[in-house]
Amino acid sequence: MRRLLIDRRGALTRCALLGDGVLSDLAIDHANHPGWLGAVALGRVTRIAAGLDAAFVDFGDRVPGLLSAADVRPTRRDAKIGQLLRTGQSVLVQVKADAHGDKGASLTGDISLPGRFLVYTPLGDGLHLSKRLGKGPQVNALRALFAAELPNQGGWIVRGEAAGVDPGLVLAEAEALLARWRPASLALGGAAPRTLIPPPDALRRAVTELPRDGLAEIMVEGAELLASVKALLTDDAPDLLALVKPWKPGDGRRLFDQGDVDGEIARAAGRRVPLAYGGSLVIDRTEALTVVDVNGGERGNPLATNLDACPEIARQLRLRNIGGIVVVDFVNMGRAGDRDAVVRALSEAVAADPVATHVYGMSRLGLVEVTRARRGPALADLLALDGSDDDE
Repeated sequence: MRRLLIDRRGALTRCALLGDGVLSDLAIDHANHPGWLGAVALGRVTRIAAGLDAAFVDFGDRVPGLLSAADVRPTRRDAKIGQLLRTGQSVLVQVKADAHGDKGASLTGDISLPGRFLVYTPLGDGLHLSKRLGKGPQVNALRALFAAELPNQGGWIVRGEAAGVDPGLVLAEAEALLARWRPASLALGGAAPRTLIPPPDALRRAVTELPRDGLAEIMVEGAELLASVKALLTDDAPDLLALVKPWKPGDGRRLFDQGDVDGEIARAAGRRVPLAYGGSLVIDRTEALTVVDVNGGERGNPLATNLDACPEIARQLRLRNIGGIVVVDFVNMGRAGDRDAVVRALSEAVAADPVATHVYGMSRLGLVEVTRARRGPALADLLALDGSDDDE
């Protein structure tokens, strides 16, 4: 059973998804430090960086973003950035990774608007089905249905969440995505830089990315936030409206006191995560990568320790919103078969992550490389920002 809890604490709007009482996913916004991830903008090229085969683009943030030649649309095979863009030119871009450290945002010209069941690509074409839908007669029937019914405008990707859903809901979402794109498409000839579609906030991200199966209720604390949630669901997910409930504590407890969600969030900002049998994970972030060290405690079975650690590693990557390169230092194992079993277990554990995550092989030292796409600021950074605002 899944429950979505939504509250607002100071500058933070927080959406927490619990599965069988365990916190599995977070979507958090900081009102004073908004992100740009997913925003669509009409940008202006400020500089061509031939050495990077990329252009710096002012899209409205304090620091220009980087648009590589491969991400310019429409693209030309093997064309260099100087052949595609010029300084001062207006260009349609979307933020695919927020700025972090000294690096500006990463931009793309391949625009995509995600919904729960579909992803609309206004500059694309054709119909594509997620690999998570699998194969077989039912999938072929789904392809035929949507090929006939989806609007013949741009491209469409059918997500795994569309399996078993009333086709009417999917087609209604297609119309909503088209309606979101139309004003932007009509504003392409205006001044730059200018935001055409704002980034999705925490509420929209939670609704778009949360697993639909088993969702039992959406609990919201606060009348103003409750109205915002209902307005979003009315437009984007009317089938979920019946699950919305206001939080009415009888004993003065706050919504995130349930299941110790506040405590879980605080622990997810720390270094150490306890495991069974006295083991633990120690998670350290550096500018270049994140290191996860698996400690076995008093347990004498390295394979069992490493297998138990895999689901928790996947969970922590999601909760902490860790992106980029991750190196996991597992407890050393002598057998090649054991090492392969741990890599498979970690791959299966991250498979449900809505953010693209890839697991690579294990070295003889027990090191596994993982890459996870950057999707907004890490949880620790958001909480640090909130603390600094409080100090002010």
